[in-house]
Amino acid sequence: MTILVLGATGYVGGRLVPGLLERGHRVRCLTRDPLKVSARPWSDRVEIVPGDVLSIDSLRPAMDGVDVVYYLVHSMAAGLAHFESLDRVAAENAAAVAAQSNVKRIIYLGGLGRSHEELSPHLRSRHEVGAILRRGSVPVTEFRAAVIVGSGSLSFEMIHHLVNRLPVMICPRWVYTRTQPIGIEDVLTYLAQALDRPETTGQILDIGGPDIMSYGEMMMSVARLLGLKRKLISVPLLTPRLSSYWINLVTPLQTVTARALIDSLRHETVCSDRCARSIFDFEPTGFEQAALAALGRLDDGDIETTWIDASSVVRFTAVDQSHIRIDERDLDVTAPPRVVFDTVSSIGGNNGWYYADWLWKVRGFVDKQLGGVGLRRGRRHPRHLRVGDALDFWRVAELESGRRLLLRAEMKVWGEAWLEFKVEANGDSGSRLRQTARYYPQGLWGHLYWYLVYPVHISVFRGLIRAIARRAEAAAQAPRT
Repeated sequence: MTILVLGATGYVGGRLVPGLLERGHRVRCLTRDPLKVSARPWSDRVEIVPGDVLSIDSLRPAMDGVDVVYYLVHSMAAGLAHFESLDRVAAENAAAVAAQSNVKRIIYLGGLGRSHEELSPHLRSRHEVGAILRRGSVPVTEFRAAVIVGSGSLSFEMIHHLVNRLPVMICPRWVYTRTQPIGIEDVLTYLAQALDRPETTGQILDIGGPDIMSYGEMMMSVARLLGLKRKLISVPLLTPRLSSYWINLVTPLQTVTARALIDSLRHETVCSDRCARSIFDFEPTGFEQAALAALGRLDDGDIETTWIDASSVVRFTAVDQSHIRIDERDLDVTAPPRVVFDTVSSIGGNNGWYYADWLWKVRGFVDKQLGGVGLRRGRRHPRHLRVGDALDFWRVAELESGRRLLLRAEMKVWGEAWLEFKVEANGDSGSRLRQTARYYPQGLWGHLYWYLVYPVHISVFRGLIRAIARRAEAAAQAPRT
């Protein structure tokens, strides 16, 4: 079949595509950001179509000649407060163009929840998208899932960070609401096998693992797997708004995303029928097994996709070059270019920032208080980067392996900021490292920010390039094992 995946750079879509390729299908990916798809190891086996589900004109060439569309798009992951209206427009566009293009089927992943209840905005939007797609003339298979358990999933990341950082957790009522978690591998199996199950066409299928448990129970289960002792204290007064601020402080989730997620946790999300289990001939794994697999991948740094992947586009703002403030530094390093670049590309996350790491942490804390992303996002892999990866409060904008790394700031900077590293050969075994920080101030606050923090930046950037050089030289001299 020819399959179009909408949301191929997202958490689920990025893992579904290679599975579809292994099954022999022709896969096309519509993406706002072709650079992010091009960075995936399977990119040379898919057709990449630039576009956006919010633009009906860009959807038409993407759906031309397509048999099946996987609809895996959700604006909440981008941390947008107006995600409901965006999701509505996207679904209407997809349904209309699919009908015009003679698409045979749409497969959609939505969210669990009882439709007769007054649902949260997040769950209401998930159900509304399914209803909009079904109103079109193309048959729809809608899967509904609750918590997806996997390395890098939004819900599991929240649980993991809370358990890791807090020995005692003050828990509001939503922590004890029942849900039915499902492992990411089981979600992918359902999605892929639906192609070979014509009886799923036109169905709404609840999918979940064998365990029905609360968030509190999941947190205690993860604590046991990590060998940690944790205590939950129930209080009736902690509201979703206050909880979202606390989660924003302790985890990588931004306040708007945390609030939307917590609002959803006020409702039970449990499978209401076993139709999916009767159609598909596999047994979903239990929570502890799925959590253990996720924690193993996190320990190994083997995270294929994360929920953060879909939260930003690698875009470049048109700026007046004459207004850009620049801090540029060059340094000769007595280490081969490969070693120097490996050192550069290992920066951040658990590896730290090599110099004045406490200052980077302070900046991350301040950013969180200002509503920014902070440092808690870390990095997907301890050593390897690809375009689109989050790197603490930066995003990889451009990458030339062994030569150049360009990071774009996603912290609050009242303008646009970039940090670039270039590595060139210098002599037989040496290198020339160039580090360039660029800042484009916007308005009065942008200019004030630059001049207020510039004295600190001078010290930090001077120390950073020297620390990179020292680490690279040490790595070059270390005996190989």
